[in-house]
Amino acid sequence: MTEAASSATPRAFGQAPSLDDIAAIAATELARLPEPFRSQVGAIAFRVEEFCDDDVLRDLQLDSPFELMGLYQGVAIGHKDSVSVPDGPDMVFLYRRALIDYWADSEDSFESIVRHVLIHEIGHHFGLSDEDMEQIEARAG
Repeated sequence: MTEAASSATPRAFGQAPSLDDIAAIAATELARLPEPFRSQVGAIAFRVEEFCDDDVLRDLQLDSPFELMGLYQGVAIGHKDSVSVPDGPDMVFLYRRALIDYWADSEDSFESIVRHVLIHEIGHHFGLSDEDMEQIEARAG
């Protein structure tokens, strides 16, 4: 973990968090998630990218990459079966520029924003409702 990522607040960065900084923050926040949510995450791959790609924007009918801070790609656990072969691993993407843009206009800490997005995207993997995700977030915060 970089020195900047280990600080209590990203405002100590002096510059916007890098992809590596956000990956370190995400790993820390993932480790802080409550059980049994955390241990059930399993083999989800996590990636941090600058923005989502144009195909994602088109598929989600979004006008701007700043509208998407994170994305779950995969098949929710409740929709998997032994016959289907997935196209790839279950993945959670965090989009650096959209996260930073949101944080700039927010009173929330950068870590809490990353935690919120992680819970939301992992929640899609589990097929959870928004209410379930809000309860998990309240316990994690």
